[in-house]
Amino acid sequence: MEVVDVVLKAKHLTALTGAGVSAESGVPTFRGKDGLWNKYRPEELATPEAFARNPEIVWEWYKWRMKIVFNAKPNQAHYAFAELERMGILKCLITQNVDDLHERAGSKRVLHLHGSLKVVRCTGCKKEFEVNEPPEKTLCECGSLLRPGVVWFGENLPEKILRDAIFELSLSDAIIVAGTSAVVQPAASLPYIVKRNGGIVIEVNPDVTPLTEIADISVREKAGKFMKELVDEIKLRLSSKTP
Repeated sequence: MEVVDVVLKAKHLTALTGAGVSAESGVPTFRGKDGLWNKYRPEELATPEAFARNPEIVWEWYKWRMKIVFNAKPNQAHYAFAELERMGILKCLITQNVDDLHERAGSKRVLHLHGSLKVVRCTGCKKEFEVNEPPEKTLCECGSLLRPGVVWFGENLPEKILRDAIFELSLSDAIIVAGTSAVVQPAASLPYIVKRNGGIVIEVNPDVTPLTEIADISVREKAGKFMKELVDEIKLRLSSKTP
């Protein structure tokens, strides 16, 4: 079974991407060997309790992350997923990443399970702001603290986003899961929806993950290299069929 054949035959192809995809753009991962969690304890930085206890240090860390993300550039994987969507092959892209690299590469139908660093939300009036650089002020006009528009540990995923993701996966007869550790719930369980419905699960990851045991195809490569080669091969196949 070749990935290109599965992708071309799929009637409703979706994708789930994780930190490994953005790592190729220089965005540090949380759980890789060079991950941020090796330098900081997540419960000290990415929980509502940590923010309530010390919002200054949490904001300092997130401003540092924002600088990295906002200065990063999309890589081959981001562009490949966007091209698959443009070609009408990829119906929806679901991401665990909080950057906007998929959008900057051209993807239109993106569901952010864990929120976005481009969004800042007031803890009081709940107003949301879109930012292109780390905010200088962390107080809202109403006087309440602003917080990053991401999902912290212990918080629920955005209800509508999760509902939309589950709906897309319920329609899917194939899914590409790229660059995710497959340990963060509930995102890690989403490919199982496709599997239970008889769909094909394609894993793209240099490392073995908990998803590997149910994957129909496991590709042990980085997403950038593989996804570019996949799109190139799809274009070649389609062009050879053109009269």
